[in-house]
Amino acid sequence: MPYAQVIGDPIAHSKSPVIHGFWLDALGIDARYDAEHVTPPMLRDYFVRAAADPHWRGCNVTIPHKIATLDHVGDPGGVRASIGAVNTVFRGEGGALVGTNTDAAGFYAPLAETDLAGSHAVVIGSGGAARAILFALARMDVERVTLVARNPLKGAGLLSIFGLKGDVVGFDAPLPPADLLVNASPLGMAGQPALELDLDPLPEDAIVYDIVYAPLETPLLAAARSRDLATIDGLEMLIGQAAAAFELFFGAAPPRDRDAELRARLTA
Repeated sequence: MPYAQVIGDPIAHSKSPVIHGFWLDALGIDARYDAEHVTPPMLRDYFVRAAADPHWRGCNVTIPHKIATLDHVGDPGGVRASIGAVNTVFRGEGGALVGTNTDAAGFYAPLAETDLAGSHAVVIGSGGAARAILFALARMDVERVTLVARNPLKGAGLLSIFGLKGDVVGFDAPLPPADLLVNASPLGMAGQPALELDLDPLPEDAIVYDIVYAPLETPLLAAARSRDLATIDGLEMLIGQAAAAFELFFGAAPPRDRDAELRARLTA
């Protein structure tokens, strides 16, 4: 039976099998999608096995493999030079393993109707997901980005790579009065420390976007809602990036008209 997977370390929290399983059932496709726990030392062998398995159609890649995966797959689309991280691997021409990134599109989707040109965004984190988000923000004409990162040199390098003006601050720095706040780090995820921020500096029309989806109601989103700020939860990006990957894996567009039903299943 054809199959696709999501790989990561940890992986038990992933909702991707529910999402892809829902779409496979809805479309009547005889295939499966599951999760596999892959630690960093196992990554190379995973892709060697995948390449040799004719039933394997692809995988989604999550923490901590989004950058390291580039060393094990083809990159005909130039993802290394643009975003610098992959979240999806699929079979390309001749069966070769190809890496791409659907995170940027998934992040952008719930903001598509929001004009962020000339705005100030705060992005928390500097890993693979942050790279995709910075890539998207650069194309949305955001004027300034404050990157919250533990390594100031790495953070400054990321801003430079994506041609973004801004600054890099530590996690103890107060927030600026930004228009958009994005948590692109694992903080707030089940099993991780909470992300504790004072949101008072944010204006009343600010948007708070947390890509963490386990739990769905993170402390950050709860704090934003207590201030009546607009919020976007992690399922928005998760479903958006999964939709693009699903089509690469199984050759069919997922039924996005059933998103409300899918969200209900994911939050049950």
